Amino acid sequence: MASTLADLKSLEEDQLQQIDEDGVREITYRQALQEALTEEMTRDDNVVLMGEDIGAYGGSYVVTRGFQEDWGRDRVIDTPISELGMVGVATGAAMAGIRPVLELMTINFSLLAIDQIVNHMAKISYMFGGQFNAPAVIRTASGWGQLSATHSQTFEGWYAHIPGLRVVMPSTPLDAKGFLKTAIRGQDPVLFIEHSLIYRNRGPVPSEEYTLPLEGAEVRREGTDITLVSWSRGAILALGAAEELEEEHGISCEVIDMRVLRPLDTETVMESVKKTNRAVVVEESWRTMGLGSEIAARIQEEAFDWLDAPVGRVGALEVPMPYARNLERLVIPGKDEVIEAVRQALA
Repeated sequence: MASTLADLKSLEEDQLQQIDEDGVREITYRQALQEALTEEMTRDDNVVLMGEDIGAYGGSYVVTRGFQEDWGRDRVIDTPISELGMVGVATGAAMAGIRPVLELMTINFSLLAIDQIVNHMAKISYMFGGQFNAPAVIRTASGWGQLSATHSQTFEGWYAHIPGLRVVMPSTPLDAKGFLKTAIRGQDPVLFIEHSLIYRNRGPVPSEEYTLPLEGAEVRREGTDITLVSWSRGAILALGAAEELEEEHGISCEVIDMRVLRPLDTETVMESVKKTNRAVVVEESWRTMGLGSEIAARIQEEAFDWLDAPVGRVGALEVPMPYARNLERLVIPGKDEVIEAVRQALA
């Protein structure tokens, strides 16, 4: 893991943020997160950052580099290696009026704190009849990149299963910044999931301050022949497949980025499916009992009469993630798998 993190320390400092006439800049996903945290810490003294190595080291994915120097150790807190304790402290602090933003190195490590997340943070408001809330934000990375079986898992579907949590997994810098600011200001606990392979992706972000509501899918590309549904890096993969299908085969794909996984916006999906009459759901996780299963079931329930073919599904091979790069590539679906699923749906 050391070599991977060392590579990530090569940041985008040499890439200038150009501002066009509309006040929109091209910045990276990582920079969008940094801006959101900086703006919210400036706005509200109760916002504090917590996590392993987020201070002196700057975080596993270097999002908080320099923050401890700027804000001090009282607001940028390096925690012990104890996810259960960290989430417990964040939950209690949130109940007391602090606005903690807790970074867990990867979503894999959230398993060590799942009792605090599921049985406490998510249920405080309900169990106290709304007299107390625990509006903590947990930032964590999901995904893969030669980190082997215990560090390359995607558990967003697990947490989207839990009432009381908001779960977001943005794919663009624009959404990453707007969602994170809203999450910090809100009254609900939020699991904010960042894919480990898209921190350097660039996209337009307004120079003026903005927030985005933590709800709603987004149509990233309009089409007429088939609907591709995904989120995070999967949505980027779907867009790439859609472009190739259009250019080489004349197939028009509509691409929907779910963005927010709880609450799940199925209305946008249904509107698209009723137009295209076919759908493929793309995810990087295992298909069995996954989030894609839920989306496919909703399409069957709510748009069955409009379907001209079964809902296609693309997911990872159902094995623990291997370390070897060539085997890892076989496990995780790529553009070719999406294109093949589209062809089958259109056959």
